[in-house]
Amino acid sequence: MARRERIAVVTGGNKGVGFALCRRLAGEGCVTVLTARDERKGRAACAKLEKGGFPVRFHPLDVREEASARALAVFAEKEFGRLDILVNNAAVLNDRSKSALAIDMLSLQESLDTNLYGPLRVAQALVPLMKKNGGGRIVNVSSWFGSLAEMHGGGYAGYRVSKACLNALTRILSAELKGAGILVNAACPGWVRTDMGGSGAPLSPDEGADTPAWLALLPDGGPTGGFFQGRKAYAW
Repeated sequence: MARRERIAVVTGGNKGVGFALCRRLAGEGCVTVLTARDERKGRAACAKLEKGGFPVRFHPLDVREEASARALAVFAEKEFGRLDILVNNAAVLNDRSKSALAIDMLSLQESLDTNLYGPLRVAQALVPLMKKNGGGRIVNVSSWFGSLAEMHGGGYAGYRVSKACLNALTRILSAELKGAGILVNAACPGWVRTDMGGSGAPLSPDEGADTPAWLALLPDGGPTGGFFQGRKAYAW
């Protein structure tokens, strides 16, 4: 990617890995747009980053709503005229103890709507700005729970299905956008101390943000269509 001020959008940026990613990208000189469904929490997160010397912009985004994704695209085009980086980080985990035979369809739909359809909605809205720019980076924040190679047990059915589908979407988008100079990869942050990961997780949000940030800042000619943890390829 050419050395110029990069424009980045991070979904679900008000806490956890998303918040750490916004701080990391802003620290790397990116004009970073922190998005969140809850405007109050999003603006509070921006204020905290700005107080720490990391200027960011805020825009509301509910990844479950197509109109919200389109509004973000209108904002980005009006403010910047282009986009370099999209990190699809927003996600839900609503079925910790539910098996595939017990999960209700409403919970499964919520997982898919946020964790799969959400990244696709946002990509559909923002990729035209990347194409206009001549290239870009898309990072889908996934999980080892979405790795087919790791699915040895049951439980977490909706979350695991949604992340496996997100990995498949990553491969499809990578193939479709290869000629456009847009690198598309999935990242597993690892087990991180967040609301989702719990207080006993071994990694800090900053550590969890390392691989997604690395993928977001890949140089031209970097990998595409991959799944990474710890900056190394991870089994699909």
